[in-house]
Amino acid sequence: MSSWAEERRATRAAEAEIQRQDANAVLERKLRAQSAAAEQRRADTTAAAKLAEQQRKARQARRAAMVASVADWLSANRVRLPIYLLALVSAGMAVPAMAGFGVGVYGNATGAPLPALSELGMWAFAFAVEVTRHRHPERPVWALQLGVWVFAGVGFALNVLHGWHRGADAAVVMGIVSVAGVIAHQLAVASPPRSAAERAAARIERKTLRKVARVRRAAVRTAVAELAADGTARLVFTPGRYTLDGRRLASVVAPDRLAADVLDEEIAAFFAEQDQAPRADDGPIVDAPILTLDRPGEQPKSTRKPRPPRAPKTRSIEDLRAAFAAAIDNPDVAINPKSAESIRKTLRCAPKYARQLRDEHKNPNQ
Repeated sequence: MSSWAEERRATRAAEAEIQRQDANAVLERKLRAQSAAAEQRRADTTAAAKLAEQQRKARQARRAAMVASVADWLSANRVRLPIYLLALVSAGMAVPAMAGFGVGVYGNATGAPLPALSELGMWAFAFAVEVTRHRHPERPVWALQLGVWVFAGVGFALNVLHGWHRGADAAVVMGIVSVAGVIAHQLAVASPPRSAAERAAARIERKTLRKVARVRRAAVRTAVAELAADGTARLVFTPGRYTLDGRRLASVVAPDRLAADVLDEEIAAFFAEQDQAPRADDGPIVDAPILTLDRPGEQPKSTRKPRPPRAPKTRSIEDLRAAFAAAIDNPDVAINPKSAESIRKTLRCAPKYARQLRDEHKNPNQ
């Protein structure tokens, strides 16, 4: 009997222990779930805070960029903005007046678009001038500027006619109001003032372009045509340095090259007269003992043998006339027969002969 009771107590104790362990497991799972939920909430809160901070910084960056963009635009257009405000005021006063004037002139609503002729025309040309000068500064804009002033004159005249019945002062005021905006735009925006250095650089650039164009035209006039077997042709130019002489090109000889050529000719003539070629190992003779058959006292003193005078290399006037005629007939030689300097540089002769050949070419009958 006692053993059965003990077994029953043991069974009850085991069941209680199992229930206690099950309750502990349930509680532990619940605690873990609550901890995980709390951790998730903390992570979600942190992520939401980071996202909110990022969104706040992005909004601040966008606002700063927008403010900087507006500031840059205002800085870049600090001249345009007041001019365009002036233009809006001018148009706000002139357009309704001209619309009413058009209705009165035509007697119906057909005359209402009259401001399109008196106001819109000059502004269309004014904007064309501004866009062309900013996008294509190399293009001329005189035709567009002419359109601006023609349509501005039309608008001024129409507004003067509109205000004439009210008196001369009203006519002048209405005419000035009509064209004040476009005049300010052309002076300050379409044609902004430039510095002295910019104006000087622009003048030099224009002169350079004009001279290059003249040189190219002269080169085309003096170029030689080369025909191919199939009948096609191309122009052949003679490279070198030239200067403009009227509508022709005159050859320019570099001074350094001319001096070097003359020096080379003199050196070659000297060695030709001496009948020997220059040697690379030639150098100064140093003092050294020389073995001779004579005693030192009986040795004759060495004396320098006088060099025979070199015959001058000259050309007669007849030779120069022949060379001058051959140079004129040769299309590959760029010589200007009307310029003594060009003749002197080409033939390499004295200035007096160059002037004589020039005068003989100008007056062949003398």
